Amino acid sequence: MSKFYERKQLLTERYEALIGRKNEPAGIGNGVFDRYVHPVLTAEHAPLHWKYDFDPETNPYFMERLGVHCVFNPGAISLNGKFYLVARVEGNDRKSFFAIAESDSGVDGFRFWDRPVLLPETGYPDVNVYDMRLVQHEDGWIYGLFCTERKDPSAPKGDLSSAIAQCGIVRTKDLKQWERLADLKTASNQQRNVVLHPEFIDGKYAFYTRPQDGFIDTGSGGGIGWGLSDSIENAVVESETIIDERHYHTIKEVKNGQGPAPIKTEKGWIHIAHGVRNTAAGLRYVLYAFLSDLNEPNKVTHRPGGHLLAPEGIERVGDVSNVAFCNGVIAKDNGDVYIYYASSDTRCHVAVTTIDQLLDYCINTPEDPLRSYACVEQRIALIDRNLQLK
Repeated sequence: MSKFYERKQLLTERYEALIGRKNEPAGIGNGVFDRYVHPVLTAEHAPLHWKYDFDPETNPYFMERLGVHCVFNPGAISLNGKFYLVARVEGNDRKSFFAIAESDSGVDGFRFWDRPVLLPETGYPDVNVYDMRLVQHEDGWIYGLFCTERKDPSAPKGDLSSAIAQCGIVRTKDLKQWERLADLKTASNQQRNVVLHPEFIDGKYAFYTRPQDGFIDTGSGGGIGWGLSDSIENAVVESETIIDERHYHTIKEVKNGQGPAPIKTEKGWIHIAHGVRNTAAGLRYVLYAFLSDLNEPNKVTHRPGGHLLAPEGIERVGDVSNVAFCNGVIAKDNGDVYIYYASSDTRCHVAVTTIDQLLDYCINTPEDPLRSYACVEQRIALIDRNLQLK
C-alpha cells in the first residue's frame, strides 16, 4: 500500500473512532452541574477533507495542506431534537471561521457538516470573525451575533496588532442560508460579547453589550450593558446602561461579559457570563451566573458570589491558558441544560445541569460581600448552622 493510502486509511479510522467515542460524567461533581470526561469538539474533530488534499497525484504523502489549530467558543441551539454547535474554528493561519457540528445526544457524537459556513461580508470586509451567540428570537428568525474584527485604520504605521472589534449580525431559518445584516451601531469605541435578548422589550430588540475603550482594555467603562434598538436590519443602540458592573478584587475586576442568551424560567432569566481577573500568570477567565427579573430582564435580582465554573486540570492548558469561556447553552423542554464552554481557547466541553439546579444556585448562593472580613463572617455563619445540624 502506498504512503498516501496507508496514511489516509489510518487517519480515517482514527477520526471515526473519535466521533464514535462515548462520553461519561466526570465523577460526582459539585451538585450544580456535571462535567464530562472528554471534550465534545477539538481540532481533531475537523473532517479530513478540510485539511488534506485527497488526490494522490498532487499529495503523494497525504500531507496536511490547510491545518486546523483549535476549535472553541461555540454558539449552541437545539432544532428538531438535535443539538447544533456553531463553533469557532481557527486554522493554522490564525483566521477563525464558523462551522456547524451536530449530535443526537448533546454530549458526544458531534460531527461537523461537510462545509464550514461561508459567512457573507459587508462592504467593509471582516479580517476575522469569532464567538457567535445564537438565539431563536420571537420574531421567527435565528440570529447569530458575533465579533467582527478589522485592523484599526488609525493605528500608527507599523502597528499590526491594533484592531477594532464590533458586533456583526446574521440571521437564518435553517443554519444553512445566512443573511448578513448591518453591524450593530453603538456609541462605544469597541463592542465584544454582544448578545440578543430572545424577546421584544417594549416592541424593540434588546441587546446585552460590553462597551470598551480599547480592543483589550475596558478602560473607564466595562460591565455588561443593556440597550434597545427599533430595528434589527439596521440596529442602533443609542444608550447603554450597565446592568452588571465590574468590581475590585473579584472574579470580574478586569472584564466581564454576557455569555449566551439568558434562559427564561418562571422565576426570572438565568444568565451565564464570564469574568476576568489579572494574575501573575496573566488573565484568568471563569464563568459566573446571575438572575434577572422575568418582566424586566435588565434588572438583576440575584448575584451569587464567586465563579460558577473555572478551568480545571487539562482545561487550564492550551493556546491561551487558564481560560473558561461560554457563548452557547441549550435548555431543553424537560428542564435539562447543556452548557457548552471552551477551555484555554483550544477545545469545547459540556457541563450538564437543570433549570431547577441553576435556579437554586442563583437564588440560594450568597452574594460576594466584597471584603475578606465579611467573607469570613459569611462562611462562619454557614459553619455554625451546619455544626448544629450534625
